[in-house]
Amino acid sequence: MTKRVKIQVFPDGRIQAEVQGVKGKKCTDYIHILEELLQAKTVDSNYTAEYYENEILQVETPQEINMEGKVK
Repeated sequence: MTKRVKIQVFPDGRIQAEVQGVKGKKCTDYIHILEELLQAKTVDSNYTAEYYENEILQVETPQEINMEGKVK
């Protein structure tokens, strides 16, 4: 899923934001950025199911190949 932030501004001035596509506690990093950009202060937070998930990272290990074309 693509990482995105959904922001709603209500007529009474309230702002609601939802971070989507970010698993685990990393989504909370966006709170500080949003507060600065919107010149707002967080009053309440609710966590989605993604907050409780672990992000799976794929790491590729480079391999060396010898002159015979075999992996070392």
